[in-house]
Amino acid sequence: MGDVAWDPGQYLRFADLRLRPALELLAHIPTESPATVVDLGCGAGNVTHHLKTRWPNATVTGVDPSVEMLETARAEGPAGVSWEQADAATWTPDGAPDVIYSNAALHWLGDHEALFPRLFGLLAPGGVLAVQVPRNFAQPSHTLIDETAREAPWADLLAPVLRAPPVSEPGFYYDLLAPDAAEIDVWETEYQQVLEGPEAVAEFTKGTWLKPVLDALAPEDRPEFEARYKAKLADAYPRRTGGRVLFGFRRLFIIATR
Repeated sequence: MGDVAWDPGQYLRFADLRLRPALELLAHIPTESPATVVDLGCGAGNVTHHLKTRWPNATVTGVDPSVEMLETARAEGPAGVSWEQADAATWTPDGAPDVIYSNAALHWLGDHEALFPRLFGLLAPGGVLAVQVPRNFAQPSHTLIDETAREAPWADLLAPVLRAPPVSEPGFYYDLLAPDAAEIDVWETEYQQVLEGPEAVAEFTKGTWLKPVLDALAPEDRPEFEARYKAKLADAYPRRTGGRVLFGFRRLFIIATR
């Protein structure tokens, strides 16, 4: 997570689509009046704004490893929020938060078997861990990145940046957190995102899963890689009425109360 040089502008191109699951997660958090709230992996701070709006009297802190994202958050994020540069893998709060909220961030980190219980254990008694992570890694939008990366002439260069699907099935997270949870809610939603053609799918992944692959390529090699990837997407995501495509995107939600 901390190794990716994030581009806030590219990521926020689809801000509305990325915001919908973030708000769904927020709406299901049962806490009414938390004193301290942490947005872990806050990115550019556009979701942190909604946390501060829901809990205006809470001390809200946005935490992210990316200097670029935090610069945008400080410049454009909500007033009354503290911003901290840290990686969720090693981050430790000064005191026990009442809410740790993490939207579309923890899939960039490994060892979830240790990470999720560690974060859960940082909460105050009665505190809530609320997490949303994408679980779309078996879909063409993501598998075709790997397929293209394994082709000549890039296979050897790109092999080190390719990752296995980083998110496990829902029961894995239930079993991790349930022993210490007073309440736990786990569910999945697959959003049928309407995009302006298959090339828009590439632009969506370019802000996240595709970015480390493109970053590993020389600038002169990126257009050819993107062209091959987009050609594959055109077959995987056929145009429908009006030339648009349906981009199914599955997300996993976890809300656990200590």
